[in-house]
Amino acid sequence: MGRNRWGWASNRRLGSNRSTRSTRSAKLIGLVTLVVFAASGCTTDQALHFGWPPAITPQGEKMRQFWMYAGFAALIVGVIVWALIFWTVAFHRKRKNAPADELPRQFQDPGKLELVYTVIPFVIIAVLFYFTVTTQNFVLNKIPNPDVEVNVVAFQWNWEFDYKGYHTPDGQDVKTIGSSQEIPLLVLPTEKVIQYDLLSTDVIHSFFVPAFNFKRDVFPDPSKNNQDSSFQNTIDQTGPFVGRCAELCGTYHSMMNFEVRALTDDEFNQYMKLRESIDPQTNQPYTASAALTKLGQDDPSCGTLCTPYAVTTHPFDTDRTSGSASQDTGLNTGDN
Repeated sequence: MGRNRWGWASNRRLGSNRSTRSTRSAKLIGLVTLVVFAASGCTTDQALHFGWPPAITPQGEKMRQFWMYAGFAALIVGVIVWALIFWTVAFHRKRKNAPADELPRQFQDPGKLELVYTVIPFVIIAVLFYFTVTTQNFVLNKIPNPDVEVNVVAFQWNWEFDYKGYHTPDGQDVKTIGSSQEIPLLVLPTEKVIQYDLLSTDVIHSFFVPAFNFKRDVFPDPSKNNQDSSFQNTIDQTGPFVGRCAELCGTYHSMMNFEVRALTDDEFNQYMKLRESIDPQTNQPYTASAALTKLGQDDPSCGTLCTPYAVTTHPFDTDRTSGSASQDTGLNTGDN
C-alpha cells in the first residue's frame, strides 16, 4: 500500500510538473508572438493581411482578402504538419531498453492512410484553385461600356493620357503629356468604371499604381505580343496616388512616375468641361494644371485635390553630370 500511495503521489506530482511546463511554454509562445508583432511595427490589420496594404479599388481589395485567407490556409496546413512531426518524434521514439535490431511497428496494408494523404492535398488544391480563379475573374472582368476610357501611352521616360470621348474646341482628344519639367496627372472620377488601354511607343514599360495593388506590362504592339492591353477598375476614394513604371526601361526608369488624382464625379465632370474649353488667359485649351487651378478657385473646398501639380512625386534632373539624383518627394512646378 505504501508503494502504491507513493507511486500515485509521484505520478500526481509528475502530471503537475508537466502541466506547469505546458503552461509556461504556452505563455512563452504568446510572449514571443507579441514581441515579433511589436518589433515589426505591424498593426493588427497589417498582420492579418500579411503586409498587403489596403487598396482603393474593389479589385485590389479582393486580391488583398484572397492573400489573407490563402495565408491562413497555409498556416493551418503548416501547423498540422508540424504537429504530426512533433507527435511522431515525441511518442514514436525507440524505447530506451529496446533491442538494437527491433523495428517500429510496420503497416502491412496502409491503403486507407495513403488514400487520406492523397485526398486531403487534392481538396486543398481544389479549394485554392477555385478561389484563385474567382478572384482573377473578378479582377480582370470588363464591361462593354465603361464610364471613362483612357489611352495610357508609355514612352521613355514619361506618360501620356488620352481621354476617349472628350475633345478640345479644335477637335483633338483631351490629353495630358508628362515632361521632364512636370509630372503628368491622370485625373479620374471615383465610383465610376474606368478602362485603361495601354500602349508603349518604344520599349516594354509597366503601368503600376501601388494603391491599386495592381500592375500590368505595357508593350509596343500588344496585339502582336498576344497581350490583353486593357483593364478596368473602380476607384473608391478621392485623393492623390503615385504611379510608377515597374519595368526596367532605360536610364531614367526609376524617375518615370505619374500621379492619379481621384476626384468626385461632380468635380471630374467640371474638370473635363474645363479641359474641353478655352483658357481665356492663354487662348488655348485648358491644360491639366490650369483646369485644376480654375476648379480650386471655383470650389475652395476642393483643397489638395485641386493642387495643379503632383503632390506624391516630382520631376527629375535630366542633367547626367549633375552628380545627384532628385528625391521622390515634395511638390513639382511647371506647366503642362
